[in-house]
Formats: sequence, C-alpha cells, structure tokens
Amino acid sequence: MPEVIQTYTPLWACLSALLAVIPIILLRKESFLREGATFVAGIVMLGFVISMVPEVLSGKVLECMLVQITRDVPIKFRVDGLGLLFALVASTLWIVTSLYSVGYMRGLKEHSQTRFFAFFAVSLTATMGVAFAGNLLTLYLFYEILSLATWPLVTHHQDKEARSGGRKYLTYLLGTSVGFALPALIFCYVKASATGLEFSTAGFLVGSVEGATALVLLLLFTFGFSKAGLMPFHSWLPGAMVAPTPVSALLHAVAVVKVGVFCIIRVFTGVFGLEFLKELDIAIVVSWIAAFTVITSSLIALTQDNLKRRLAFSTIGQLAYIILGVSLLTDRAVMGSMTHIAMHAAGKITLFMCAGAVFVATGKKYISEMDGLGRKMPFTFAAFTIGALSVIGLPPTGGLISKFYLVTGAMDAGQPLLVTVFLVSTLLNAAYLLPIAYRAFFPKDRQLASQPFSWKSTAEAPWACVVPICITAALAIVLFVKPQLLLKLASLMVTGTG
Repeated sequence: MPEVIQTYTPLWACLSALLAVIPIILLRKESFLREGATFVAGIVMLGFVISMVPEVLSGKVLECMLVQITRDVPIKFRVDGLGLLFALVASTLWIVTSLYSVGYMRGLKEHSQTRFFAFFAVSLTATMGVAFAGNLLTLYLFYEILSLATWPLVTHHQDKEARSGGRKYLTYLLGTSVGFALPALIFCYVKASATGLEFSTAGFLVGSVEGATALVLLLLFTFGFSKAGLMPFHSWLPGAMVAPTPVSALLHAVAVVKVGVFCIIRVFTGVFGLEFLKELDIAIVVSWIAAFTVITSSLIALTQDNLKRRLAFSTIGQLAYIILGVSLLTDRAVMGSMTHIAMHAAGKITLFMCAGAVFVATGKKYISEMDGLGRKMPFTFAAFTIGALSVIGLPPTGGLISKFYLVTGAMDAGQPLLVTVFLVSTLLNAAYLLPIAYRAFFPKDRQLASQPFSWKSTAEAPWACVVPICITAALAIVLFVKPQLLLKLASLMVTGTG
C-alpha cells in the first residue's frame, strides 16, 4: 500500500480556478485585466499541480477530506498517478486555451466574453475535481457540475442552432448520468458502503458482484459516463460544434470528453480492479463496443466537409481508443489508454485551434474551401500537419508512443482482431486528416498552385491565435521526445504503487 499524505494542495488547485470567477466578473469592463485574472489563475493552478509531482512520483498518495456526507462516504480528494496525469494535461492546456480564446473572441468581436471566461474557469474547477476525486461519489458530483458549467459555453451564441445543440448536450449527458451512472453508484453503495466507495487498485467491488450483475453494472457505468462519446450515446458531441472554437477545444481536448474516458478508466481500475475484471471475463464486451465506435466514427469522419464536424467524429474514435485500451486489461494497453489522454489532447487541441484560426482569418469552415490556404497561413497549417500526425500516431509526435502501447497491449491480450482495428483505424485517421494539409499547401486549382509563396502575402489570424497553436504543436513533439513523466505516472497505476 502506498504511503498516504494529508494535504490541502488539491483543494487549492481547484479553488485557484473557482476564485478566479470573482475578479473576472468584477473586471468585466477592463478586458485586459479580466483576461489577466484568467492567466494568473491558470498559472497558480499549474503551480499547485506541479508541486504534487515529486510526492506522487515517489509512490505516495495525497489526500484531502472535504465533507463527510454519511458515516461511511465522504467527499474527498485523492491524488495518484492517473489523477495527476490528467490534472497536468488540463491545467497546462487551460493556459494555452485561454490565450487562444483572447485572440479568437476579440478577433470575431464575440459578445458576452465575461460570461465566457467565467464559465471557462468553473469548468476547469470541475475538471480538476474529477481528476482528484477520491471516491465514486466525489467523481460523480464533479462530473455533473462539469455538465452544467459547460452548457452556457455550448449555447454561447444564443441562437436557434446553439439552443438546439445545448438541449441535445444536456439531454444526453444528464440523461445518461442520471439514468445509468447514478443507479450504478447507488447499487455500489448498497453492496460496498463499508469501503466508502473509495477507489483502490484492487477494486472495492471485489467479491461483491458476479456474472451478469457485474456485466450490467460495468455497462451502466460505461454508457452512464457518456462524455466519453461511446456509440450509441455520441451524437451530442458533433452537435456541440455550434459552440465557439475555444469551447470546442475545451470540450474535445482538455475537459469534457477526457473527463468521460477518465471516469471509465477509474471504474475499470478503481471500482472493479483489473484483476477482478480478468476473473469475471466481461470487459471484452466493452472492447467490441469501443472497436465498433473506432471504425464507424472514422468512416463517418471521411464524409464530413465541415472541418469541425470531421474533427468531432475523429474525437469520438480517439476516445474509443482509450476505452478499448483499458478494457483489454493488459499492462501495456492500460498504460497506452492513460498516456493517450495526454497525447490526443495535444494533437486534437492543435487541430481545433487551427480550424478556429482559419475561421477568424478567412471566415471559411469547409474543407473544400481551404485549397491553397497553407500558402496564406503557413504557421497555422504547419501546426495542423503536426497535430494530424499526432492523432494518426506518426513520428515525431507523442501519438506514436501511446498507440504503440495500445497495439502491443492488444497483442499481449491475444486479440489479433482488435490489433487489426487499431491498425485499420490508423489508416482511416490518415485518410481523413492528411488530405486537408495536402490541399492547403498543394491546391488542385492550377491558378492557385502556380502562385509562388511569399511571406508578404501571408494572412495569419491574430498572434494570440497563432502562438497557442505553435505551442501545442511543439508540445506534441516534446511528448514524443520526453514521454517519461507520463509513462511513469501511468505505470504507478498499473503496478498499484500510487
């Protein structure tokens, strides 16, 4: 058992984002100061998260008791390798996304920017609450808070399309969490309340469920946390593309969807336990649901001309990679799932921010309109190419590392058909992403193709949009060169040492 240290650091990390809402609202008439408050909160949060890295790497677990709900079940934080990995991703990318948001929102002169930044901060608070959740009840509560906090962001434009997308967003996310995840949580409480519903590497349900009951419970959690976008509870995700691009980046790379897969990983590793699931032999059902989602979403992505919708269906497939990996129950596959949270985040946030930069600079959102744009926006489309390579899983990007672990983990599990799913979907990833970059730099139109490139003719989006894109593209490469921290944090969970 790892050594447990009592500390309020996880709480301070969450409060640093929540308390930022106050100056954001008070400084609503001073946009520079309002945005400055966002950056300060992001830097403070990242500082608190980084301060916990040495203790967790040494095999220790950090705990913080918040509220005692019942005699057996508290609201508490518990920071281990998996939670810290997710917190590092979320807190790092919040700062970058905030800078991008400034360029995007100002560039398009968007309304209600104060409300936007305020709910952005609340959303990151809820995300960190999920990352640090010490038991199933705490995880569920922050999961629901995140759904409510991101709804105003999805409906930001307040038009008919935004309201329709917002209704679908809440219907799917709240409907599945209340209809599936909540009954599963209550069942767990009845069966194992003496454990405090606290996550453990052995799983707190060991010996409490069996057979068909265990399978139903596993499926209730898997579909109940529908932020993971697993089919058939996925259509909220493309519908949420009505939101501004910074929100899409938040939804698809930093917070919402990653919270969904994070919760499912917690269920597999902390509620059931990997060894118990091997005994029950039920996780293969989830594997094939995820495999179906991987292939189907990739095929749908191929048909989408709207760039954000293509990226949305790509996200559905990449999330299913993570679920497929953890459901294989082998050490390397589970490590691949955990590290893919970070690798996919770096690549996908780059792609979404590139889509937004193109819209800010040119007003174009359809792939068929982007011929030759790489010559006008070289930094944007160079970054897009790097992000695409990361999502595909090609060097020199971090996506190669996580996909290597996923594929070899599937081989360890003795599942050649699922290895084929990973490989075929990778080819589909290349088929729907690389042609976008190719036609941007090498247009089919002869007149465009004959025009020589000149730096004088470039027309990039505002620098506050372009700089974050370059940072996240560089991060995708850094994660290839230096993946050791992520691999170490993931290995702590797999080995049960933290």
